[in-house]
Amino acid sequence: MTHPPTSANPAVSFPTEWNADACCPSCRTRGMQLFYAVNQIPVQSCVLLSTREAALEYPQHDLRLGFCRECGFIANTVFDASYNDYSSDYEPTQGFSPTFGTFAEGLARQLIDRHDLRGKTVLEIGCGKGEFLALMCRLGDCRGIGIDPACRPDRLPAEFISRIELLQEFYGDRHRDLAPDIVVCRHTLEHIAPTLQFMRDLRRNIGDSTKTLVFFELPDTMRQLREGAFWDLYYEHCSYFSPGSLSRLFRTVGFELIDLDLGYDEQYILITGKPSACSTQATFAAEDDLEELKRRVAAFPTICSAAVNQWHDYINRNTEAGRRVVLWGSGSKSVGFLTTLRITNQVEFVVDINPYRHGKYMPGGGQVIVAPSFLAEYRPDCVIVMNPVYRDEIRQELRNMGLAPQLVAL
Repeated sequence: MTHPPTSANPAVSFPTEWNADACCPSCRTRGMQLFYAVNQIPVQSCVLLSTREAALEYPQHDLRLGFCRECGFIANTVFDASYNDYSSDYEPTQGFSPTFGTFAEGLARQLIDRHDLRGKTVLEIGCGKGEFLALMCRLGDCRGIGIDPACRPDRLPAEFISRIELLQEFYGDRHRDLAPDIVVCRHTLEHIAPTLQFMRDLRRNIGDSTKTLVFFELPDTMRQLREGAFWDLYYEHCSYFSPGSLSRLFRTVGFELIDLDLGYDEQYILITGKPSACSTQATFAAEDDLEELKRRVAAFPTICSAAVNQWHDYINRNTEAGRRVVLWGSGSKSVGFLTTLRITNQVEFVVDINPYRHGKYMPGGGQVIVAPSFLAEYRPDCVIVMNPVYRDEIRQELRNMGLAPQLVAL
């Protein structure tokens, strides 16, 4: 069963059935409540595609979100990991933004100072191109080990070549002898489907040490549910956590929590733990969120359909009036936004400050990715900011080019 269609996009629906066969990847409880579905969306969002034809023909699959009422975890119940290819052409970095750079440096300093990490060894799982790992090594005089199939040793500054080892592979049993002082994992767990198994493997690899710290950062799904943020729901994010559901997973596999907080305008969960020899009980107020999660999941169809309709109408109203609309930010949010709304020809260009993305094309929609300087000649009427945290940064850059388009943020 599904709710009567209320979305402007027929590809979006809101199932109400109970999938008794679905097993929660985070707690292994049988049965998940389906509540959101969108058909045929790109299987990856941050891949670099060199032609519009390749972008339009890029592989697609369905998203079917299921909610575990036992632990609060949300997963794509039809996810197929074989579609994902995290090669060196995968380009998710946000490091070219001054706003993000300020956040990352503050976070690195906080970890180093709070946990006395100067001169220690940092292992980062899912290190991307190695920017944060290099930041930790620079600020804390640390040694770094980065593991990511998409990492690029040639992108490391020369000063870090002798201090950072980058491994172009997935994390696994072969890494149990690395013995780091802290394991950092930022914006990676949401890409992993067997979450319980991954966390058990990590805990087993750490072994008997009770001093090794683990720090994870990932999107807060409670915010996504609250805002009806369909642009934050896309294929390669197969796993969705709230502070409580993530904490429950940490404690289940044998980690004691040290810190649990929200950061980056309360968009990200920041969680720090250490191995524990015995089970531990909830100590942070944010861990007690299961009942709120149930309410948010129940309300999501109404909130999300309103958001889909609002943005569908905004795009159509402006483009039909001949106004030029561009998106600012070519990462996963924009792919989720464009492909969920089925936007192709209405929007031709997506802006990004990352030079590695310029001249590439958006998977699914086929829009070309351009540098901010392109707008000086194109002169858009409307700029949609993919993340409100960058609004002031983008407004200033537009002013510097003598532009004053309507600026709206998701």
